[in-house]
Amino acid sequence: MKDCSARLNVLRFRLNAMTLLHAACANIRRHAASKYMKKISVTQLEELAQQAALSPRGRAHLNVHDSTDDLVQRFFVEIEPCSYVRPHRHHTQAELLTVLRGCIDLLILDAAGTVLERHAVGAGSDLIAYETPRNTWHTLISRSPGTVFLEVKQGPYNPMTAVEFAPWAPAEGTPAAAALLERLRTAEAGQSIPK
Repeated sequence: MKDCSARLNVLRFRLNAMTLLHAACANIRRHAASKYMKKISVTQLEELAQQAALSPRGRAHLNVHDSTDDLVQRFFVEIEPCSYVRPHRHHTQAELLTVLRGCIDLLILDAAGTVLERHAVGAGSDLIAYETPRNTWHTLISRSPGTVFLEVKQGPYNPMTAVEFAPWAPAEGTPAAAALLERLRTAEAGQSIPK
C-alpha cells in the first residue's frame, strides 16, 4: 500500500509540474501577443491563481520584464495564505509592491527578528502599495486567497546579491517554516519572532 501511495504522490507531482509548465507557456504566448505593448489580462491573473494553488510554495509569478538583465524587474505574484515568504532584505535595491487584489500584511523587522511595524496592504486597508528601502528586513503574509500584487525592483537581477535571508528564519518547505508562518500571522510590533 505504501508503494502505491508513493507512486500516486509522484504522479500528482508530475501532473502539477506539467500543468504549471503548460500555464507558463500559455502566459508567455499571450504576453507577446502585441508587438506594440505587453498586455496582462484578468484571465492571466486567474491562471496565475491556479498555478499558485498547485504550487508547493503557494505562489506563482508572471514576469513582465524580458530578462534578468533588464534594468527594471517587474512581475505579478499571486500568493496564497499558506505561502511562507522567508524574512529577508535586499542590499542593492528597494522593493515596490502594489496590491491589485486581496490583502497582505507587511512586517518590518530588525536583524534579531523583532517586529518593528505591521501594516495591512490591499482590500480593507488604507494602503494599496508600499516601498521598502534597501537593507530593510521584511516579510509578507497573504491574508486572503487569490491575493495578487505587482512587484517592481531595480535590475539587473543578480542571484548573488538579490536577497539575504534572516539567519534565524528557517528555509521554505520545512516544518520550522510552517511554525514560523503561524507565529508571523499574529505577531505585533515589539514581539520577537525567533524562539
